[in-house]
Order: sequence, then structure tokens, then C-alpha cells
Amino acid sequence: MAMTDELAAIKAQVREGLDKAQTVEELEQVRVAATGKKGRLTAIMRMMGKVAPEERPAMGKLANTVRSNIEAMIAARRGELDQAALDRKISAEAVDVTLPGRSSRIGTQHLISQIREEIEDVFCGLGYTVEDGPYIEDVYHNFTALNAPVDHPSRSANDTFYVVDNAPEGKGDLGLSSSDLLLRTQTSGVQVHVMEQRKPPIYMICPGTVFRPDTADANHLPQFTQVEGLVVDEGITFGDLKGTLDYFCREIFGKDRATRYRPHFFPFTEPSCEVDVSCGVCHGKGCRFCKNTGWLEILGCGMVDPNVLRYVDIDPEKYTGFAFGIGVERVAALRYDLPDLRMLMTGDERFLKQF
Repeated sequence: MAMTDELAAIKAQVREGLDKAQTVEELEQVRVAATGKKGRLTAIMRMMGKVAPEERPAMGKLANTVRSNIEAMIAARRGELDQAALDRKISAEAVDVTLPGRSSRIGTQHLISQIREEIEDVFCGLGYTVEDGPYIEDVYHNFTALNAPVDHPSRSANDTFYVVDNAPEGKGDLGLSSSDLLLRTQTSGVQVHVMEQRKPPIYMICPGTVFRPDTADANHLPQFTQVEGLVVDEGITFGDLKGTLDYFCREIFGKDRATRYRPHFFPFTEPSCEVDVSCGVCHGKGCRFCKNTGWLEILGCGMVDPNVLRYVDIDPEKYTGFAFGIGVERVAALRYDLPDLRMLMTGDERFLKQF
């Protein structure tokens, strides 16, 4: 076959291959077969030295023209394939703005935070202030000033997280030994701080996290949230305490819930009592949730012991008061009939998203 015919055949073969090529990979195969190191056109270019001298210029020019044409056809086809690939990608990723969007579930406050704020709202509506205090407390404010005897069980390491002080000679920045510092077991210490800094009348609550070395189970947590309240003023009676807590229970649990008061003992109040609210499951008739009593224990309270007032230089002959302590996790459990307090701590969205 004459070289001229061979060049024409190569050009025709390339054109046919380009028409069939649907991908960049197939296009590359056509290019390599024609102009690669072992391609047909490359082989002809290497044979140019065997052409008669008088024909060599014309043949060389024709071969270069064919090569230029082939490269131009390949480049044009590559552009078509690239554009087609881009069109497919755009089509696949296209967004129809006329379609409704996908809504994401909006997060909410944790149930404990919700109930804590509800309790704060109830008492703020009665004119109480919201106070805060340190998580690391000293023995005086956590126990002694609250009239807890030195041998009271709550002071033992079984009931209290004492802070280990690694400072030289066992003294920290506060000048206290390790046995004097602890993670607060109650927020009542905040009440002592407030009474030291402020004189009556005092109407306050102190919500916050407290810590006790309890094993986590259905009814106990080593870290939980308390809201403790204190009122100190002239002429405060047990009737004021009862009226306040009856109102609180109705606001939190519902207008139809009844309350009852049972005698109890707390070092910092006298007389003391525990408050029960009627069971919301059986409505006071008795069921497994309330252990067939019709009642659920909700909080502890009492009239402030005169000794507590003396510790903070408030005259117990002139002023009286009452105090109460509410467990927020317990309120959540009783309000929503939760069988296990640990459900509040697991972070399981199947549970949390219900609230």
C-alpha cells in the first residue's frame, strides 16, 4: 500500500474510532493506536527516510498535515466528552428549587434544664431571687452552719466527696486542710452565704448541681440537681410554708394534685416534714408506681432551726423562716412516670426527643 493511501487509512480509522469513543479512556486508546510511540502514524513518520528524496518533502508535509488533523479531531472529541460528563454531573446534582425542603429536627433543652427553669419561674413569680454558689464548699457552710452535729452520718466519707488537697502541708489557697473541703452535698450552703451577706427579709432559691457518693440506680444518682429555697422574715409561720409548697405542687404537677405533709427530721429545720403529692397514675387510688399508697414523696421542708439563724447573726426572737429542698430529677420522674432516673443521663435521643 502506498504511503499516501496508508495515511488516508489511518485518518479514516481515527475518525471511526472517535465516533465510537464514549469515554475519555476509550478516546485515549484511539490516540495511542494512532500517534503513540507504537502507533501507526508514528511508524510511518519513522519510515520517512526510505522515501525517495524527490518525494520526501511532499510526503513529509502530508504526514504532518494528517498528524495535525488527527490531533485536532482528538482534541475536539475530548472537549465533547468532557462537556457531556459535565452535563451528566450537573443533571445528577441538580436541585429542584420548587420542591419542599428537607426539615431538620430542632434541638431542645434537656428535660432537667426545662424543669429547673419551670421551678425558677414559679418562685420568681412569688418574688423570690435566684442565688448561686460554689461547687467546692467548706465543712462549715455545708454542715456546721446548718446545725449538723459533728457525728452526723452525712459528714462521713460514705456520704460526701471530700476534696484531696495536694498543697504543701495539706494547706490550699484557702488555708484549709483537705478534710475541710468537699463537693457540696446540697445547695443549702448557698443559703448560709446569702444570710451572712444579707439581712432579712430574704426570699430566695438556689438551684444547682450537688454530689454524693451514691451508686447510680433507679432511684439514686451520684450527681443530680437540687433547688433549695429559704424564707426569713418577721412573722413567718408553718402556714406560709404549707401555702407556698401547695402552690408549687399544683403549678408543677397540675391543679388536681393533692399534697400531704408527714413529720420527718432534718438538722437545719424544726419542725421538719416531707411532702407527698398524689399519684398521677392512679389518682390516689393505689398502684405499683406509688406502691399502692396513692402518694409519691416529692420534697423535704421545715421551719428554719433557730440555731441556723444564730450562726449567721440573725435574731431568732425577731425573725423566723422556712426552708425546702426539691430534687429536679425526682420531679421529672414523678411528673412523667419515669421508672429509672438513669434514663435522664444516658443521652438516648429516643427518650429525650419525647420532651
